[in-house]
Amino acid sequence: MSTPVIQFWFEFASTYSYPAAMRIEAAAKARGVVVEWRPFLLGPVFASQGWQDSPFNIYPTKGKYMVRDLERTCAALDLPFTMPNPFPQNGLLCARIAAALEGPLRARFAQAVYQLEFGEGRTISDPLTAAEALRRAGLDAAMVELAQSDDVKTALRVSTEEAQALGIFGAPTFVTADKELFWGNDRLEAALDWAVQGHL
Repeated sequence: MSTPVIQFWFEFASTYSYPAAMRIEAAAKARGVVVEWRPFLLGPVFASQGWQDSPFNIYPTKGKYMVRDLERTCAALDLPFTMPNPFPQNGLLCARIAAALEGPLRARFAQAVYQLEFGEGRTISDPLTAAEALRRAGLDAAMVELAQSDDVKTALRVSTEEAQALGIFGAPTFVTADKELFWGNDRLEAALDWAVQGHL
């Protein structure tokens, strides 16, 4: 019997991707599921829906709720939470670096970015912050330069197009091997259970 795999589609500007990123590996390991970390950009996805900004900014009441909900969610997980300013952050640089990495290295870097962004309120578009995330992940900070290569830019663009083709409209999204979509940090367990056994 093959090992179940789940794709974890994440966006560094996404608030709810933060708790999902910090807990997915342990939750997946407990169920024997392998996680495939997939960076993408929400900008083109939102633009296709007619949005030029985060829905949490377009609808202020929803944004206010989101911040409070993240405070509760992170407190329950014993995660620090500091809402970065401005929001959403420009995650392009870090997304490109993530696209240049693979496997556990990508996961470690992504978690470090989220810790800096939503744990400490740092600006992730700053190359120094990206370099700090690389260092925390045990990687060479010089990889910031790699993010400017055409191959890496193309890889991230293709990944974003794949996300759109799958019908992904937000982050975090979890996709099982049979292309079942689960959206949101609160759907992680359901997605992992489906990856293992599937049902309806």
